[in-house]
Amino acid sequence: MQDASAATDPLSDMLRALHLTGGVFLEASFSAPWCVLSQVEPADCVGFDPVPRHFIAYHYVCAGELVLQVGDEAPVRACGGDIVILPRNDGHRIGSDAQVAPMNAHELLQPGDGTLLAHMAHGQGTPDAHFFCGFLAHDRPDDPLLAALPRVLRLPVANATAGQWIESSLRFAAHRPAPGEVLSPALLSKLAELLFVEAVRQYLRDPTAACQGWLAGLRDPMVGRALGLMHGQRERTWTTGALAREVGLSRSAFAERFTALVGVPPMRYLIQWRLDHAARRLAETSDPIARIASDAGYESESAFHRAFKRAHQMTPAGWRKQHAAQAAQGAVARVP
Repeated sequence: MQDASAATDPLSDMLRALHLTGGVFLEASFSAPWCVLSQVEPADCVGFDPVPRHFIAYHYVCAGELVLQVGDEAPVRACGGDIVILPRNDGHRIGSDAQVAPMNAHELLQPGDGTLLAHMAHGQGTPDAHFFCGFLAHDRPDDPLLAALPRVLRLPVANATAGQWIESSLRFAAHRPAPGEVLSPALLSKLAELLFVEAVRQYLRDPTAACQGWLAGLRDPMVGRALGLMHGQRERTWTTGALAREVGLSRSAFAERFTALVGVPPMRYLIQWRLDHAARRLAETSDPIARIASDAGYESESAFHRAFKRAHQMTPAGWRKQHAAQAAQGAVARVP
């Protein structure tokens, strides 16, 4: 039996909830001076069904260096071995100098043919920057983790926990295949997911990083502990007072601290997280609705039904049916 004080890692829980998929769609080589406008669009995701609508964009720099700028924010410089991630897929300038007039990227694009990536090149001689562009797709545009991250994350892969393995694997996965071979979408997707997770964890470990919202709560010892307890024991009948006792604060002090950092009161956060988790189980498993309701902390299926409908504007059975139909349509579309 699980210990009452046991907690799980809420960051891992949130990352799993994003259900990330993706890959690499473009290889680029440029010689200075150069600058292009960039943002992942559905047209970049040929072969995905259904076509994703929400993206995390990234650029992996194989060699050389580049500058990336979002809006009026300070430019981010990246060199060989760095991955630059845009958690909310903000439009950005990328180039040898972000102030250079952007070129027409569509005129430079050489489309892929199913075995080779699309390619973009500019300039003569040895390129000053060689990089790959990719994406991670998700279906949670309002996810509190993505909302709390900065617009740009830079991860020096060589400094990552598994830096040597990640770099060699990504270089292998992004290598142009021999005739008759194809890039492995599953491998590319998994590598990109691993890099995103590592970038988020490194950001949290940085004491100078200005965390806000959900991430600020996670970094706080008391609120982070409470988040771990709620994620680890969704089925437990938590109250604000019970959580406060677990973390060693008075009820009022804990509620104030949690709300100030996370942005919503503890019980509202818990209810939303339970319902989000239940929605994923309805879509991805055949577990009985009564069991899902119980695991989400509801004493009756009818109470769960009412709460779920308020949150998702659909009954649990309707939600499951809709997602089953979408999965069936995708399976039919993939049949050659």
